Amino acid sequence: MTYLSGFSFIKHGLTLGYAIKQSIQSIEPICDEIVINVGFDDKNLQKDDGTWEYLNDNFKGPKYKFLKSWWDPSLKKDGLILSQQTNIALKECKGKYCQYIQGDEAIHEDDLKSIEDAILKMEKNGNIDGLIFKYIHFYGNVDVYLYTRRIYRKEVRLIRNNKNIISWKDAQGFKTADLKKLNCIEIPATIYHYGWARKEQIMHTKVNSFNKLYHENPDEEKFAYQRMWGLHSFTKSHPKVMESWIAEHRNDVDVLGLPYKFQFKDVGLMISDFVEKYTNYRMGEYKNFKILKGNAYD
Repeated sequence: MTYLSGFSFIKHGLTLGYAIKQSIQSIEPICDEIVINVGFDDKNLQKDDGTWEYLNDNFKGPKYKFLKSWWDPSLKKDGLILSQQTNIALKECKGKYCQYIQGDEAIHEDDLKSIEDAILKMEKNGNIDGLIFKYIHFYGNVDVYLYTRRIYRKEVRLIRNNKNIISWKDAQGFKTADLKKLNCIEIPATIYHYGWARKEQIMHTKVNSFNKLYHENPDEEKFAYQRMWGLHSFTKSHPKVMESWIAEHRNDVDVLGLPYKFQFKDVGLMISDFVEKYTNYRMGEYKNFKILKGNAYD
């Protein structure tokens, strides 16, 4: 197997309820090294919420490389601090390929073989810059997910290293340094995204913390889960590494039991989702990547 680097970044992972330990564990079996960039509040890299110590206590050995970085509060536009922190970790990766994982994401153990097979495809075809993963976005609880046009359904999470590829904007995806889209293939692997499946008080803290990454003087929001268009029951299995996090963070809130308030803008979503259901075509979908013909198993 070709040398594979895993990489991630995190700040205030404990305070904000991130599953960063489980995220790293989910990619560990296929990675030869894992680079973890931990953010601090001060230039002297002394002030954090204990995340640095927590991760160093849980991940020991030569496979893991830890970095410290300062989150510059002057970077308030478009969440640019997130791509900056991602790129700090990416720069330290030594592998020919790099598997990215964010602190609220995990990969199912059943999908690891698909990733390895797709990397072999990349070995044979140098035109493939990255691999596109499907997404499951949990909302309110781990047995409910959001699937509609308002939220992305796929994104690049594995890239070829040393091709001038960078994370950009708020670190949702990757492009070349001159902002060209990557040539990618879709693979039958899924990112399980738990970013909106935490308890309401933790989500309140997270939402207001993230607003500060996008706006200079944001007003504080009172967060509460709402029933919205596009919510569905999730009945399949979660990654095994998520069991302890799910037990700790499972909510009592029944999101699907909340009253649904119709909004006129939902009509467009309903039409788009109906078309996608029967054609797999998503109207107006934005993609950070170019999809090459074929798949990981041609």
